[in-house]
Amino acid sequence: MQSRLNRFWNIVVIAFTLLGIMLTVNQVFYLNLFGITIVTNAFLYYLLACFLPLVFLFFPARKTQTGPVPWYDVLLAVVALLIPLYFAIQGERIIILGWEYAAPPFPTALSVVFWALILEALRRTAGLAITIIAWIFSVYPIFANKVPIHFLQGQAFDFWTTARNHAFSANSILGIPFQTVGALLIGFLIFGVVLQHTGGGNFFFNLAHSLFGRARGGPAKVAVVSSAFMGMMSGSAVSNVLTTGAMTIPAMKKAGYKGDYAAGIEATAATGGSITPPIMGSAAFIMASFLGVPYAEIALAAAIPAFLYYLGIFVQVDGYAAKEGLVGAAKEEIPKFFPTLKSGWYYLISLVVLVYLLVTLRAEAQAPFYAIVFLILAALFKKTDRLNWSSFWNMILHSGKTLSEIVGIIAGVGLIVGGLSITGVSFSFSRELVVAVGDNLFLILLAGALTSFVLGMGMTVSAVYVFLAIVLAPALVDMGIHPIAAHLFVIYWATISYITPPVALASYAAAGIAGTNPMRTSLMAMKLGMVKYVIPFLFVLNPSLVAQGSWQEVLYNLGTAIVGVIAMASALEGWLLGVGYIKSWALRIPLLVSGILLMIPGVWTDVFGVTILGGVVLIGWLVRKSLPSAPMPPVEGESVAETAISGESNH
Repeated sequence: MQSRLNRFWNIVVIAFTLLGIMLTVNQVFYLNLFGITIVTNAFLYYLLACFLPLVFLFFPARKTQTGPVPWYDVLLAVVALLIPLYFAIQGERIIILGWEYAAPPFPTALSVVFWALILEALRRTAGLAITIIAWIFSVYPIFANKVPIHFLQGQAFDFWTTARNHAFSANSILGIPFQTVGALLIGFLIFGVVLQHTGGGNFFFNLAHSLFGRARGGPAKVAVVSSAFMGMMSGSAVSNVLTTGAMTIPAMKKAGYKGDYAAGIEATAATGGSITPPIMGSAAFIMASFLGVPYAEIALAAAIPAFLYYLGIFVQVDGYAAKEGLVGAAKEEIPKFFPTLKSGWYYLISLVVLVYLLVTLRAEAQAPFYAIVFLILAALFKKTDRLNWSSFWNMILHSGKTLSEIVGIIAGVGLIVGGLSITGVSFSFSRELVVAVGDNLFLILLAGALTSFVLGMGMTVSAVYVFLAIVLAPALVDMGIHPIAAHLFVIYWATISYITPPVALASYAAAGIAGTNPMRTSLMAMKLGMVKYVIPFLFVLNPSLVAQGSWQEVLYNLGTAIVGVIAMASALEGWLLGVGYIKSWALRIPLLVSGILLMIPGVWTDVFGVTILGGVVLIGWLVRKSLPSAPMPPVEGESVAETAISGESNH
């Protein structure tokens, strides 16, 4: 950022960022400053005028490009300012006169330039692969009637009408995804930035360290918990790895974890951030808009699967530490809990305020701004690392970059929505998909999982979700799946590509820090994150796992799922609490089966699961008792290395 933008451009970025934030605050709080009421489409164009130019200032045409902002990027930034500004001024006329079908020649010509600008912004922020996909879908209306596949045929339009629809309709660039940016995302993204720049990241890391640092394998448990906190703030798996991983991976290696295991832990834990409430990733906010439900309902639904995901990682981490006899950090190296809590209690209060406003007052658009004001006021009066002009300056610059990136991505993704919507294909595709699979729920879930995973290799989670929310999620709903479960299914499988080869961006980032082989790291991350591959299939079959149903159903199924996750994770790691090291796969496979059965909804699956689990525990305990005792290394007052259930001592 610093090498590309000089002081002048920094001032420009800060001015446009603050203007965009003020516009958003005016809109979401219904302030109507200066007595001016801004219609929705004009407001969205104004946001584009504020943040689209910043894409061309922050993100170079080529990633290898260095040096100051070149003249052509300045020109693109100016054009990216003037066109949406002109459209915003014409906002009411666009609606009243129906410009998406009958605009005058000049705005029609501008709509073509605007279309191209959005594609270039998407390329710079999200990459070439998704840009090609967005371009194909954006030109799709031109030849929709000539597609040889019947259910992909749709209403065709000429080039100029297609361009006008993309620029002026409420179904394309200004569609639901970008409407969500203005209504919800900006506030939550800024909250995440403010939380980090006021010291929230360090606080949550130190808090996790004070709680788990002395436990066996403490650094790994700190990595899991701190990455969960950081992930729910940023929503980005890769940036989470790069920030927390720089601290946690070396600490894990120093504590005795192998490099690929340490990197796998960080990659897996960081990937869970985009599915962890209360903030989650941008896809969750778009999901709330698509479903027409409060965001708090989405966050509540995502809470149980996220908890089960991190529980599975935590159990495996603990089992590995127990097998290897890894001790926690020395007492003098661990920050004390209460002093740590005292130094940053207001970060926890800000999250409490956020959740309270979301759940109780249903003020989801306004909630993050109240929390932001609270955080900034608290940071101004901190005894150490107090917020000053320099840190405030950097915080606004970071906010500008974050917001411009999401605007570039979401506006570009809107072209996919537009191409499918105006042709009518989005309405017919899901119906034809249900017919094609013959009402076979397993087949459509498998197809959905594979599609989400493959698209996730080359597209952002938000882009994958937007596309499949149109063409796949309705088909799942038509087959009787709860709408929230169907849409969360897509988001979960879209994030799996971050730890699954061949792409595995989070795993590759962690491997770079650990100095390990990326493929081995990815395979380790897959094992650690195995719950994430299973849980989406389970909550579509059992909506109580996404908090849909009576509280009795939710509590019962949560309880059996917790036991199931512990059994599954214990089988994968080969360590079961109360039994010890389970080396033989003759016991680990039944243990894995019992875990899966307990996670599947149904009384009989629970009965069989508990029976198998009880049998494994009994056999394991009897075998353990029959073996000679082994020396047990002390771990802060507790024994951690137990006897291998394999006919020989583990130590």
